[in-house]
Amino acid sequence: MEFEKVLIVEGKSDRIRVSRILAEPIEIICTHGTISPYHLEELLASYEQHEMYVFMDADEDGEKTRALFKREYPLAIHLYTEKVYKEVETTPYNVLAAVLQAAHFEVRAEFL
Repeated sequence: MEFEKVLIVEGKSDRIRVSRILAEPIEIICTHGTISPYHLEELLASYEQHEMYVFMDADEDGEKTRALFKREYPLAIHLYTEKVYKEVETTPYNVLAAVLQAAHFEVRAEFL
């Protein structure tokens, strides 16, 4: 199956939480925290023709990774959780669903 969109998150818990909400097939890739430019390029080389969405935590490590994405992949679309929740994995499902829906992802109705 070929995906048009790729969603990049920090960790496995983020991937699991977001995948429960999505109602469309999408590739979700984990950076596993802070990542170097070399490893980022290696990780995403086969996805460069896809629409890239970056959904990092609202903390220092998340902001470092987000800054790297902005330099290396300036066309990537950045999604943000509210700072009060700090992490994607601790953000309530309805808030995540609203963020994803606003970015034109199909989400499961029970999370809205």
